[in-house]
Amino acid sequence: MALDAGEYRLSCELRGHEDDVRGICLCGGFGIATSSRDRTVRFWSPDREKNHRYVLSKTLAGHSSFVGPLAWIPPGDLFPEGGIVSGGMDTLVLLWDLKTGEIVQTMKGHRLQVTGIAIDDNGDILSSSIDCTIRRWRKGREVDFWEAHKVPIQAVIRLPSGEIATGSSDSTIKLWRGKNCQHTLADHTDTVRGLAVMPGLGLLSASHDSSVRLWALTGQVLMEMNGHASLVYSVDAHSSGLVASGSEDCTLKIWRDGVCVQSIEHPGCVWDVKFLENGDVVTACSDGAVRIWTSLNNRIAAPPELEAYEMELSHYKSNRKKVGGLKLSDLPGLEALQIPGTTNGQSKVIREGDNGVAYSWNAREYKWIKIGEVVDGPGDGRHILDGVQYDYVFDVDIGDGEPIRRLPYNRGDNPYEVCDKWLLKENLPLSYRQQVVEFILQNTGQRDFSLDASFRDPYTGSSAYVPGEPSFSVGAKTVYSYKHIPKKGMLLFETAQFDGIMKKIREFNAALGTDGVNSLSLTELELSSLLVIIKILQDTMHYHNSTFADIDFFVLLKILKSWPISMIFPGIDILRMIVLHPDGSIQLLKQIEEGNDVFLEIIQKATAASAHAGNLLTTIRAIANLFKHSSFSRWLQAHCSEILDAFSSSRLSFNKNLHLSYSSLVLNYAVLLIELKDAEGQGQVLSAALEIAEDKTQDADAKFRALVAVGSLMLDGAVKSIAVAFDVQGIAREAVASKEAKISEVGADIEQLLKSV
Repeated sequence: MALDAGEYRLSCELRGHEDDVRGICLCGGFGIATSSRDRTVRFWSPDREKNHRYVLSKTLAGHSSFVGPLAWIPPGDLFPEGGIVSGGMDTLVLLWDLKTGEIVQTMKGHRLQVTGIAIDDNGDILSSSIDCTIRRWRKGREVDFWEAHKVPIQAVIRLPSGEIATGSSDSTIKLWRGKNCQHTLADHTDTVRGLAVMPGLGLLSASHDSSVRLWALTGQVLMEMNGHASLVYSVDAHSSGLVASGSEDCTLKIWRDGVCVQSIEHPGCVWDVKFLENGDVVTACSDGAVRIWTSLNNRIAAPPELEAYEMELSHYKSNRKKVGGLKLSDLPGLEALQIPGTTNGQSKVIREGDNGVAYSWNAREYKWIKIGEVVDGPGDGRHILDGVQYDYVFDVDIGDGEPIRRLPYNRGDNPYEVCDKWLLKENLPLSYRQQVVEFILQNTGQRDFSLDASFRDPYTGSSAYVPGEPSFSVGAKTVYSYKHIPKKGMLLFETAQFDGIMKKIREFNAALGTDGVNSLSLTELELSSLLVIIKILQDTMHYHNSTFADIDFFVLLKILKSWPISMIFPGIDILRMIVLHPDGSIQLLKQIEEGNDVFLEIIQKATAASAHAGNLLTTIRAIANLFKHSSFSRWLQAHCSEILDAFSSSRLSFNKNLHLSYSSLVLNYAVLLIELKDAEGQGQVLSAALEIAEDKTQDADAKFRALVAVGSLMLDGAVKSIAVAFDVQGIAREAVASKEAKISEVGADIEQLLKSV
């Protein structure tokens, strides 16, 4: 189909998702399927009343975390209205019957996030994952798998030739016939994130190196498309020869013959792009909207819709624009200059129209002196100057017809060293030094910066001179000091309301007697045994020499094993405290070694279909307390996947206390598996931590602990590349912008880690 070179404009918006839209699947002429961080797949059918528009006809809910790749199964005997295959961060591949909206197959096998889905000629489902494997599914069962790359796989597609192509975080693309690699395509310099077929020519790839490439299937690069300012997530081609790409830089770009012919801004990053057969382009955006763009006048949206979109885009860009690391909208106006400064050289950034302007307080003249206009980069945390990435790149307008000067700065750099080099390089007076340093410190959040006495001027070798202060020596370049990572030590739940626990046990015991199940109720002698246990647990001063009798454990196990599930949580709470007692932990470990694993049993009961909040809370806390004793380390390691999967599957029913307890358990696992150097286990914990961290409904304390787990695993563990593949950049960026200081700080820690990736 030939298309003219008309400019693409908005045709319509599809709204219904509640979070980032991550994936798009074109379903023949039947509609469009989309996936989202809101854990759903949504199916949009053509609107019969409004040409070229779509209406939401199905919402498919079944994943427990965000959904990514999708594939379409055309209508047939099994699925009269077609089927959808989806993959999620929950490691599952799900097959949906579009007619009923029900899950008909659940495919479990991947250990980490599913990143790609493809359908083979014979109907087999192929899936790729962060766990480095490709898996083949037939009728819901895994029939084959292989390790396709040594690091995470980001995409898989089927080629017209019948071969399979995979893109990976190792920067390569591999072409497979069966399980045999036919070619390895290596030219990208960073993760290959998206793949697409270029009709009649070969294969397109989108990469974190900000480029799109066209390959011949023999391995030669036929074309390189550069123009995006950040990571490229997706690419697609039309039979007309047009290419579309979506990026972290918030644009959809249209390419013809390797040249960008149009760039369309979005109010968020563009996760996925797809061409409709008619040449229109569908985009999935982080603002939760699906948009269709057209180059034909009869399909362009009405003027009010176009105006509304332009207003939305303007509002987004205004809120996103930053000056000195701060939102432009948060800067004070000119009225702030009415307030005198407190120290000579104090700096302040003021909002003047759409710009930020720096002023410095001159104590001698008792007034604010304008330094110049300051503008950050596009606000995505990655600023480029002369091919080098920096945390900040300030544009400084000296005035008087002088050209704009660009001042780069990284967190962790010595501001005096940066300032001295910059002033000399720009041939500016050294008398500006203190004003510039004060400006850097204020606008990069370094309120308590201290200087190392060994510092020497980078050009003269002499000590830095600070005007108005006594001479002193200042330090060499400082090393970045992480505020919250790595985490050392375990989080434990060490307090208990024993009176309340016993009151609840007596209440349940009385109910069992009333209900005619006297065989389950405790005798007065058995109740007194529980009082003995509690007395021992309350006497913490004598933990070193107190012990438990066998009869004590017999009574507790009777509650845990025999009582109705809805009544066992006070017994689990006692078990939680026994775990902390030296002799108690020894006795419990002995029970496990003898084949009586009470912990796995209570996990199974607590996470049953009709999960009871009290059981979940006390069980999670009991498992968290096991981390106190190194003797349980191997047990915890061996059952890591089982434990995290069990509790994660119940997260939808969690309340605030449960979220906090679960995030504490995840953080404990991060600390333990780093210590044990268990790379595979670390990957599972990272996945669980990111699932918490990306949940925008989470309480601040739970999110903070999850982020500390992520940062610790990246710093001291073996999963930094996996974290990058999980899009940890976006999570860190959101954390930095948080109003909660500790979340912002740990987000900055993670951003600093990403610089060395």
